[in-house]
Amino acid sequence: MKALVRPFHKYLSLAISIQLLLWTVSGIYFAFNKIELIRGEQYLIEPKNSELNLNDIKNTFNTKNLSILKRLDEWIIKVEDEAGDYYLNSNGTNLEYLTNEQAILVVETQTSLTPLKATFISKSTEGSEYRGRDLPLFKVTTSSKDAINVYIDALSGQVKAIRSDSWRIWDLLWSLHIMDYQERENIDNILLKVFSILALISSLSGIALFFLGFRKTNPV
Repeated sequence: MKALVRPFHKYLSLAISIQLLLWTVSGIYFAFNKIELIRGEQYLIEPKNSELNLNDIKNTFNTKNLSILKRLDEWIIKVEDEAGDYYLNSNGTNLEYLTNEQAILVVETQTSLTPLKATFISKSTEGSEYRGRDLPLFKVTTSSKDAINVYIDALSGQVKAIRSDSWRIWDLLWSLHIMDYQERENIDNILLKVFSILALISSLSGIALFFLGFRKTNPV
C-alpha cells in the first residue's frame, strides 16, 4: 500500500505545488493587510449630515425609496422605483452630469488626495479597476506615491472606488487565489473546484503515508 501511495502523493503534490504556494502567499498578504486600507477608506472625508426635510420631499415625490445626497455645494435627491434609479435637483428637475472640473473638485472636497486629471468613462472594460460600478464614471488621477485613482459617479458625485497599487496587488493575488484570471470575482469556477479537490486528495495521501510509515516503524 505504501509503495502505491508514495508515488501518487509525490506526483500529485508536484502538479499542484505552484497553486498551493500561490494560495499561501496570497493568504498571508490578505491576513496582514486591512481591507479598509486597501479600499482607500482612510482617504475619505466624512460628509456633513443633510439639512433638508426628508419627509417633505417624500410627500412631494410620492415615494418612500429616496435619499438625499450632497453633490459639491448642492443637495440632490436619489429616487429608487420600478423604472430604476435616477437623480434630481432639490427643485425636482433632472440632474446633469458633472463636468471634468467638478469631478476634480469632488476629489478635493471629499478626499484628502490631490487630484490631477479627470477622464469620463462611459464603456465598461473587463477586469477594470471600477468593475461592478454603474457607469458613467469619472476617473480622477491623483498626485500620490501609490498611483491612486478615484472613481466618481458622474451624476451623484459620490466616490465609488479608490484604487491604488496596494489594491492592484490585492486584486492580482485575489485572482490567483480564486483562479479567476479575467473577471477576478467568480469563486464558483471549475478550475478552483478541481484544484481544491486535488489539494484535499494530496493532503489525505500525505496523512496516509505518515500512518503507514508509523505502523512500519512501530509494529504491534
